[in-house]
Formats: sequence, C-alpha cells, structure tokens
Amino acid sequence: MKTSTERILTTHVGSLPRPQEVADLLFAQDRGERYDPAHFDAVMRKGVSEAVRLQREAGVDIVSDGETGKISYATYIRHRLTGFEGDSARPTPQDIDELPDYRDKLVKEGASAKYLRPVCKGPIAVKNREPLRQDIARMKDALAKSNATEGFMNAVSPGTVAVFQPNEYYPSHQAYMEALANAMQEEYESIVQSGLLLQVDCPDLAMGRHSRFRDLSDDEFLRTAEIQVEALNHALANVPADRVRLHICWGNYEGPHTHDIPLVKVLPLLFKAKPMALLIEGANPRHEHEWEIWKTHKLPADKILVPGVLDSSCNFVEHPELVAQRLVRYAEGVGRERVIAGTDCGFGTFAGFGPVHPSICWLKMRSLSEGAALASKKLWGARSSAN
Repeated sequence: MKTSTERILTTHVGSLPRPQEVADLLFAQDRGERYDPAHFDAVMRKGVSEAVRLQREAGVDIVSDGETGKISYATYIRHRLTGFEGDSARPTPQDIDELPDYRDKLVKEGASAKYLRPVCKGPIAVKNREPLRQDIARMKDALAKSNATEGFMNAVSPGTVAVFQPNEYYPSHQAYMEALANAMQEEYESIVQSGLLLQVDCPDLAMGRHSRFRDLSDDEFLRTAEIQVEALNHALANVPADRVRLHICWGNYEGPHTHDIPLVKVLPLLFKAKPMALLIEGANPRHEHEWEIWKTHKLPADKILVPGVLDSSCNFVEHPELVAQRLVRYAEGVGRERVIAGTDCGFGTFAGFGPVHPSICWLKMRSLSEGAALASKKLWGARSSAN
C-alpha cells in the first residue's frame, strides 16, 4: 500500500456514478433478464475506463473501478455465491422510522434504491468466478493506461452481507459468519493476487447498529460485531495487512442519524481488524467532531488513517481550504505520513442511485485533490508537490 513522505495522497471509498447504459444492464442482469454477454462486457469495460479517467482528471491518486460491474456494494454476491434467493424487506434505519412523515416523503420522491435483497436459504459456496475475473481484468486494463499511483477494488465484508441478506438457513449468526468468511476468502485473495489493493466494505460495524441490529443494546451489538470482525480476519488469513483497506460508515443517506453509534465505541473493533488502512467518516455533520478522538486514542503503529473529508450525501462542494483544515487536524493527531485524504462513503452505492448528482461528484473530487495539496503545503512547506 503506497503512502507518501512528501504530501497527502488522495483516494475515495470506491463506488462512483454509473452511466445510464451501465445501470440499465446491471438491473437487467439482477432481474434475470436475457442480455448479450459480449455487449455487457464492452459496456462495463468502457465504464471502468471512463471512471478511472475521470478520477485522474480530478487529481485522485489511488483509484478504483467505481464498482461499475456491481448492482450494489452489498447485494452483488447473489450472482457469485450459492445459497441466496428471492427478495426481502428493506429494514428502514431507526432514525428514519421514527419520523414517518419524513420517511414517507423520501419514498414518494423515489429516494431509495430498487434492487433485489435475497435471503440465505441454503449452503453458501462459490458459484461463479467469472464476474470477479472480469472485474479484475477491466480494472487492470484501465489502470495500466492511466498514471494513477495505485488501484483498489471493493469487496463486501461477511458482516455486511448479513446486514443486507437475512439468514434463514444457518443455526446461528456465528455459523452464518463462518460460512460467509469461507466463501468470500477466494474473492479477497484473488483481488490481492492480481496486484490491486483490496477494500472490504464494513458498514455492518456502524450502520448495522441502527438497521439490522436496531433491537440490540450497544453492548449486545458490539459482541455481535466482534463475531463479524473475527470472520473477516479469518477470511483475510492469507492476505497481507498492508494490501487491505477497511471502510466503515453509518449509512450514506441524508437523515438525522440520531441513532448512530459513536465512533469511540467501535474503535477497539477496528483496531482488532487486520486491514492496515481505516477509511472512516469524518465530514458529515454527525461525525465531523470525532476527529478529536485521535487526541486521546492512539492509532496502532501498523495502521494508517483515511478520514472522510468530503460529505458524500450532499451536493455542497467543500471548499479546498475546508478540506485542508480537516486533513491538517487529522495529521496533527496521527502523523502527517499516516493520513490519506478520503470521502465519507461512495458516490454510487447502488447503480443508478446516489444523493450526489454525478457532475457534482467530480467537482467534489477536484476539491479533494486541491485541498490535499493545500494541506501538504501547510504540513511540509515548499517540499510538497502534487501529481
């Protein structure tokens, strides 16, 4: 995993707005409709190439495929693993449920993504390796044609699969986690063996508290989340920690977030997780204050921090000076060489859906790189230089 001793590098959480043609094909695939595989691959390949190009034009150093070939960061596994079928109800976040007038307004305005949310009804195993192979090939091809510092690819964590896909087959949550860890291990290892960084998406460790596990106490939730971290570490047993990033968030939606579990409560779990890089929300109004945690909690020596300095749930474009101020605060807390500039969450967590307008996404990304350059000058002086 590349870091810098001269400037703040930039990256993001992974998902990006998909072109309409990409979204249409992904939904056709998700519904089980017939489509031409060669055409599908050509459209996805073009989409990945464009995503990488736009990231580099915006000044992003460590780029992704934008999750172009996935319907969503959490439910794509139904096309790759056995055991999942049908659809299930979408649990509304607790903070939204407590405001039925606001909840109904969001539904009426179409502010929720439409996708299948299957149920685990049978034994889990790898079913189809081809989608992953194609994702890797497309990303490697686009990366080779760019001058990006490094490339990464997202994969869902076992715990996040459980948050989105309820279990009706395994006798316990722990047994479900063990099965998912064993099934996802191959995907994690394949991504790293390809030369890409692996990013595991773990909103289960934060958002899961006020969604799937909303009826648990904080202590009960943390015990459940510990099982999920253990499962993740098991799945990463053969992967070097310095090739893995972990993303945690409280849900990429515009809402009150009054039931978000505080970062300080889940921090010990993050420190137990194997990945070297921790991507943590830090820009939205409910979590920006948590930068102060790093004054009293020491980041382990084997980890680096990728704080969110762009809010991915609003269409304000953060001023580069604000981005720089946020980055300097984090650098002063954990060390300037252990900080990479990131975003709160993805800009296209579900295909064809996202709170930030696509063109504004790229304005935000440009502000990210400009802000990182300003922060670098403040932290290193004249020695710093941007790509």
